[in-house]
Amino acid sequence: MTRSAPPWGIRENVPLAPFTTLGIGGPARYYAEARTESQILAALEFAERRKLPVFILGGGSNIVVSDTGFPGLVIRIALRGLRQTGPSRIIAAAGEVWDAFVQHCVQQNLAGIECLSGIPGTVGATPMQNVGAYGQEVSEVIHSVRALDRQSLQTIELRNEECGFGYRTSFFSRDLTERFVILSVQFALHPKGEPCITYPDLRSWFAKVRDRPGLVEVREAVLRIRERKSMLHRPGDPDARSAGSFFKNPVLAVDSAANVAETAKRMGLLRDGETLPRYAQPDNRVKISAAWLIEHAGYRKGMIRGHVGLSSRHNLALINRGGATAWELLEFAEEIRAAVHARFGIELVREPTLVGVFEKQVL
Repeated sequence: MTRSAPPWGIRENVPLAPFTTLGIGGPARYYAEARTESQILAALEFAERRKLPVFILGGGSNIVVSDTGFPGLVIRIALRGLRQTGPSRIIAAAGEVWDAFVQHCVQQNLAGIECLSGIPGTVGATPMQNVGAYGQEVSEVIHSVRALDRQSLQTIELRNEECGFGYRTSFFSRDLTERFVILSVQFALHPKGEPCITYPDLRSWFAKVRDRPGLVEVREAVLRIRERKSMLHRPGDPDARSAGSFFKNPVLAVDSAANVAETAKRMGLLRDGETLPRYAQPDNRVKISAAWLIEHAGYRKGMIRGHVGLSSRHNLALINRGGATAWELLEFAEEIRAAVHARFGIELVREPTLVGVFEKQVL
């Protein structure tokens, strides 16, 4: 007995590479673009009837898709809409483009996410990994997350404290990756708030500016800094064909960070008076620069490995130079990870999510 054709709106064997910033990966067995919550439910019910695995796709900016693709149903969330519920509260649908939302908030003189300008992807993806950059994290301004529970097919609202936010992680990505579909996020921003200029790159940018910059100026500075590092996804820029930062910055106990610094000094990697790039964290630990570790393990900007390489502007970004496979990229990432561990004793943690089935074990 043959199965009936999939319902309208669900397509078969759709290439996934064009939906990712890396431009890598095989096809989805089934693919649906959901513009309404009822379409999400219909797609999930279709997958349940056929016992298919499901992957929820946002902007495709933080994933590596297997060369064989995804054997189940990929649902791309395209929910749109903004609703202001008070002077500082905005509810944004999960499919809204993140940077367009940041621009909207800055134009409304709402502070809290101006340093997160230029990050690719959608609003719904930001709580997943607690997106952060240049001194801000999205968890600082998320009031609540509305999500669909795939077990009960009911919608729930999770308050900030229920989301389990941590450094580049959350309850959604750490513990229950396959249970919830984020539908919208409610933000509690700061009307007429002061912009955040705590990060060294921003302090340096505004060092010679007499008047304190506003939100618009800080957003523009972040965009320019990201552009210099090819961390804006711009068509035609080969350095931007990446998944952003491939490794997380390690967060260590103070003693462990001091040991890394001592190791670097013994190796002659730090000159007299020079310090290891490090940033104090609220939990009294220390975040150190993964980019510094990678560079001093011998992997410099612009390094090439066949069809993949490191960005010529930012060595945290692994790039597809054209025609790269997912496995080629991951082998290069493993080479870097092993070199950093051998030299400094630190295990770098991959940031992008792996999608599909990979032939070999991936760390």
